[in-house]
Amino acid sequence: MSQLDPDNQFDITIVGGGMVGISLALLLAKQQRWKVMVLESQAIKGASIPDYSPSFDARSTALSWSSRCIFQKIGVWPKIEQHAQAISSIHVSDRGHFGLTRLEAEEAGVDALGYVVENSWLGSVLMQQAVEEDISLKGAAKITSIHPKAQSMELAIEVDGQQRLINSKLLVVADGTDSACAKTLGIQQHSKAYGHSAIIANISLEQPHGEVAYERFTDQGPMALLPLPEFKNTHRCALVWTQPSEQAEALMVSDESAFLSQLQARFGHRLGQFKQLGERAIYPLALSTSEEQVRRRLVVVGNAAHSLHPVAGQGFNLSLRDIDCLVQCLKDQPQITDVGELEPLLSYQKQRDKDQRNTLMFTDNLSKLFGLSSSMVALGRNSGLLMMDLVPTLRNQFAHFGMGTGQSGVDHG
Repeated sequence: MSQLDPDNQFDITIVGGGMVGISLALLLAKQQRWKVMVLESQAIKGASIPDYSPSFDARSTALSWSSRCIFQKIGVWPKIEQHAQAISSIHVSDRGHFGLTRLEAEEAGVDALGYVVENSWLGSVLMQQAVEEDISLKGAAKITSIHPKAQSMELAIEVDGQQRLINSKLLVVADGTDSACAKTLGIQQHSKAYGHSAIIANISLEQPHGEVAYERFTDQGPMALLPLPEFKNTHRCALVWTQPSEQAEALMVSDESAFLSQLQARFGHRLGQFKQLGERAIYPLALSTSEEQVRRRLVVVGNAAHSLHPVAGQGFNLSLRDIDCLVQCLKDQPQITDVGELEPLLSYQKQRDKDQRNTLMFTDNLSKLFGLSSSMVALGRNSGLLMMDLVPTLRNQFAHFGMGTGQSGVDHG
């Protein structure tokens, strides 16, 4: 096909059809101003909506209040909420020490501090909306070359064994950590390994979770137990257990009884006895940041821009705040007819800098602070937790930071 074929001309092309990429396409579609294409390296089963069937072992994502607001803007929140577990309270504690604090949705003035949603349900809702919005989505797409041109980014792609040359005024890189697309464009990622790995699994509980999320810090690393919807009348939580990598690997191969016994010893009995362990997965942890997030005709978002420690569950929510701001910056400059111009992209970068830096520093420093065994450090951090528990203003600030409403400009209500 010719380069000049209108079918090969796009205002915005998004590389990466995961939850960040599809969410961005949906936000853009609401503006009804731009022709958008999404390229996904994995196969997509036609234009059909993925099947959703609940599973005890389903992986899940914690959504902040700010993410709920963004999904409401897209128009998909009522559907997501059908299988979302609200978090009414967050219990933060330091194992073996006196410090703890509790964050309450009622005190923060919101329906919930956050929500836990199975990835398969969240993905199916977003994909269904993309089909309804008639977004151009190409699966099993391989990018063979990218060439910046004066008026566009030129991409050579291979889909279904066919070569195709497309031009896009703006290219959005959203293909995840260790982005192949960013590498092709000469954008480096700075990565710092933590020497820890996170074990992810679902756990069945003796007692109901009561819509409480637990963030427990131990001398080996933080663990989180997030409330999940019941599965076949079974109470369950999603576990994120951070350990030094060698110990995490040993836990991965231990039998179910030994694993649950060690987990019980680390967490305690606030939820009664842990009864059943689901499928385990393990992920090495690193803090990764892209050395560039914007160029003329280019934006890097999602894990391709920043991948952070899972403590406090901020990664996906930060990326949603990023893309929401990006669309706002593109929309707010109607005098710029070329969506790939540098000015709105620089405005986006400036607006997102503070939230990104604060969130990365918060998760990085929190994991370090609670990993130190010094008695003086322990006294300081537990005094901080106790102070937060006693002073409502501090609790409120901490809660709104976690909800993504402290500095992102997202509506609280």
